[in-house]
Amino acid sequence: MKTLAEAFHHTLKDIYFAENALTKALPKVSKAAGSSDLKAALDHHLDETKEQIKLLDKVFRSIGEKAEGEKCDAIEGLVKETEGIMKEASGAALDAALIAACQAVEHYEIARYGTLREWAKVLGNTEAHDMLTQILDMEKAANAKLTGMAVSEVNDAKA
Repeated sequence: MKTLAEAFHHTLKDIYFAENALTKALPKVSKAAGSSDLKAALDHHLDETKEQIKLLDKVFRSIGEKAEGEKCDAIEGLVKETEGIMKEASGAALDAALIAACQAVEHYEIARYGTLREWAKVLGNTEAHDMLTQILDMEKAANAKLTGMAVSEVNDAKA
């Protein structure tokens, strides 16, 4: 990568891989969750993730590139960490740890989409900027929902 446009395209492929990986991981996390509210939130975010992939397809088209992923070590590491939690945690710790793991993914995505959105703006791709803003807003809302769930019903030091 030598130009901002190349960095944008590379990072777009990275997040495309990540979102596709999450469509495989989220059903497993939902199944492991104990809280019905957490399961519902994860299932909802799976639907959003599929919508985000469709939006990313459009972003790729808007820059004249084929939609394709490039291996994302970060998301693979976060998924592996979550799989470890699902094996090791139980009881009240399970849902709390799953929320923490999901928020780590959300924070990664928020960082990526925030960067991509601003790069699209600088590169003059208003269409991509608007779609990436839409995805960024979804990720921020998912993170806020997880925080609310953790604070109001899952995090319990006595459990």
